[in-house]
Amino acid sequence: MFAPKAGEWGLPIAPAVGDVVQGNSMAKPVVIVVGADKGGVGKTTVSRTLLDYFSANNVPTRAFDTESPRGTLKRFHPEITEIVDMTTTSDQMKIFDTLNAASPSVTVIDVRAGLLSPALASLRDIGFLDAAKAGQITFSVFHILGPSIASLDEIAETANFMQGAKYYLVNNFINDTQFFQWDQATYNSYFRRIKDATELTIPKLNEMAYEQVEVASVPFLKFVANKGVHDEAANYSFVLRGYVRHWLANVWSEFDRIKLTDLVGAKPGVRGGEK
Repeated sequence: MFAPKAGEWGLPIAPAVGDVVQGNSMAKPVVIVVGADKGGVGKTTVSRTLLDYFSANNVPTRAFDTESPRGTLKRFHPEITEIVDMTTTSDQMKIFDTLNAASPSVTVIDVRAGLLSPALASLRDIGFLDAAKAGQITFSVFHILGPSIASLDEIAETANFMQGAKYYLVNNFINDTQFFQWDQATYNSYFRRIKDATELTIPKLNEMAYEQVEVASVPFLKFVANKGVHDEAANYSFVLRGYVRHWLANVWSEFDRIKLTDLVGAKPGVRGGEK
């Protein structure tokens, strides 16, 4: 395994055109991987809330949807999302050879079901994890957990890749999922396997409200603002928009609690989804 040197991963010795400079220091690229080895746990929903959160906090963000060739994330955030096949070298280059761009400062990668562990192994093989361990990149993993022991077993495998990364274990209740609170010993035994892992919860959203956002094919923020795909005035239900607004505020409270904006040196402020 090679150790990344100065000049790799968009972090040259001296600032150059395309580097992100904040104050007197150069900002590190921020990469957030959202995924799970199990399908149906709502990982794309979490990716959508992250993109809305950074947008509301004025943090430039881009996204990669690895559900090639047809991506769900791109349907909701087409302007900033590119569909890639993360198993190919050429598409890995699209993502990681461009981390030194001046804008955006955050890259969100929505990893398709079953690809989390292989994706992390690829990041190890190309030296990305070494760069994160060396402090050249800010790397975070949002591991979306399902309600089965098999899903929790993923934690042990994922732990092998988490040195140098911020690791978030996400209980996603968007689909009314039930976890292991009935057996606290079992529940705790899995969550203790990774040192410094942070647990967070995505609450349940009213089913009809969630369905209406799906039909509208717009970000949660646009739905709350009663806007269509091209920012035109829409006519969404006042009641359903209220449910989404309240839910989104709760999700963002979780992101505030884990100080997500600290990754890019920003501070959360008054946001549209909370008005």
